[in-house]
Amino acid sequence: MLVLALQVVAQDMTAKYPSMAPLEQYLMDRPAEISLARSAAPESISGSAEILVLTRHGYETAVQGTNGFVCVVERSWSAGIDDPDFWNPKLRAPICFNGAAARSQVPITVKRTELVLAGRSKKQLFKALEAATEKRQLSEPEPGAMCYMMSKLGYLSDHDGHWRPHLMFFTSPTEPSLGCRS
Repeated sequence: MLVLALQVVAQDMTAKYPSMAPLEQYLMDRPAEISLARSAAPESISGSAEILVLTRHGYETAVQGTNGFVCVVERSWSAGIDDPDFWNPKLRAPICFNGAAARSQVPITVKRTELVLAGRSKKQLFKALEAATEKRQLSEPEPGAMCYMMSKLGYLSDHDGHWRPHLMFFTSPTEPSLGCRS
């Protein structure tokens, strides 16, 4: 754990985005954010989905949904701890979770954001997420958990810019197996 923490500190010192920018740089105009969130999935899905928007106090529901899907524009801190764009204020990732994914993935997004807005460092954020997972405050994906990331308007990193539309499927971690058991 100490080695990982030292690596994170060393990376942060040389990174283009070594720390969080002022919060205003991550916020969007509410109607624009709703529109961007809806662009993650086909209109037949996102038109009836719950829409979350980022505010100074975290994510809040801007539109009540009726179909179990939740669309949101994730920010840079949804990335992995080693991602060079972790604090990139330009990053906007429209994503629309089906019901099974929303129950496990949206709480993670909300928790990450809560920790970031409370001023936690990357190291503190990941340690808190690990503790919440161990305490079963955050759940593993259910079977069938998936999301749409179909927007051509998303900006996922300085290296890749706008990413290709795609679907993602979530699975629970499993222990490696060396063979079949009957």
